Amino acid sequence: MAGPLQGLKIMEMAGIGPGPFAAMLLSDLGADVIRVDRPGASEFAASRDPADVMQRGRRSIAIDLKNEAGVAAALELADSVDVLTEGFRPGVMEKLGLGPEVCLARNPRLIYARMTGWGQHGPLAHAAGHDINYIAITGALASIGRRDSGPVPPLNLLGDFAGGSMYLVMGILAALFERQQSGRGQVIDAAITDGVISLMAMMQGFQGMGRWEQQRQTNMLDGGAPYYDTYQCADGEWVGIGSIEPKFYALLMEKLGMESDGHTMEDQMDKQRWPQLKRRIAEIIRGKSREEWCRIMEGTDVCFAPVLSLTEAVEHPHNRARDSFVERGGCWQTAPAPRFSRTQGEIQRHPVAAGADTTEILAELGMDEAAIEDLRQSGAVF
Repeated sequence: MAGPLQGLKIMEMAGIGPGPFAAMLLSDLGADVIRVDRPGASEFAASRDPADVMQRGRRSIAIDLKNEAGVAAALELADSVDVLTEGFRPGVMEKLGLGPEVCLARNPRLIYARMTGWGQHGPLAHAAGHDINYIAITGALASIGRRDSGPVPPLNLLGDFAGGSMYLVMGILAALFERQQSGRGQVIDAAITDGVISLMAMMQGFQGMGRWEQQRQTNMLDGGAPYYDTYQCADGEWVGIGSIEPKFYALLMEKLGMESDGHTMEDQMDKQRWPQLKRRIAEIIRGKSREEWCRIMEGTDVCFAPVLSLTEAVEHPHNRARDSFVERGGCWQTAPAPRFSRTQGEIQRHPVAAGADTTEILAELGMDEAAIEDLRQSGAVF
């Protein structure tokens, strides 16, 4: 086991989306993450498939949380860990007898991290939802897409993982730091809506300064600017250009052969000229293949990159040089990030099926073979 979080013990209540991704990140950084799986919860079913990347790096204990003895075993596990993460609707853990008041009374140093879409309170707190719904009420979804079409869901990267998992992990690490001073744990209310609103800080600032228009594809970073957009090449592939700074924009004009078009640097920020310039750039880009444009622009200060598929990304020379993808179990997957000079993280193990480590984990809690067998026979664990 390696990584800067080595020695940290985490209890993860099995779920979907942002909770498992946060647990994967913490495991990659060295934490010992124990996933609590439940019988019959098919939507949360763990897989032993090496390609199920978000389930990697954890041990699993399978507990029936509707069984009194199972809840008691879960509480004993919560007593032994530094952090508990859960992603159920508000009130579910309380109904199970595993709410924060109960757990913190038994383990006052526990960091109890709650991951939801809408948060623990508010008019929508108990409503079902997914990433697209959470980012819809933040102003983020309305800002992404083309002017002549509807908003475009940015996969579930913006809500689940950026606004959810990353803020959950940041909250856990901040609470652990504070615990060093106070000796006390606390509850973290990590809502995807809160996280995405936080991520929109720059755009909110631009709007406040009168530099951001409500209509999509009319701003510098939303595909409105001719120097910050994607363009299709002669072979049907795409490239991304982000020549924001004047010197980078000048180089773009040079690489495109447009420096002799009578185009001035003032035109770069003239929104009235943007549609005309975009049409001209698109016409030029369509004249060569993506590979040809890579030979002309990649690695220069144009701020250029080919738009790659997931398969192509694995093979890109930069990603290969940095080992950003690693092969495990016969499949390619993301390498642990970020990188550390002394305590580099690592993938601790392949994904395991629900309950693969039940006996081992119960033994670590001090239970003997007879007690574990009693739990198994009663259906409390499996």
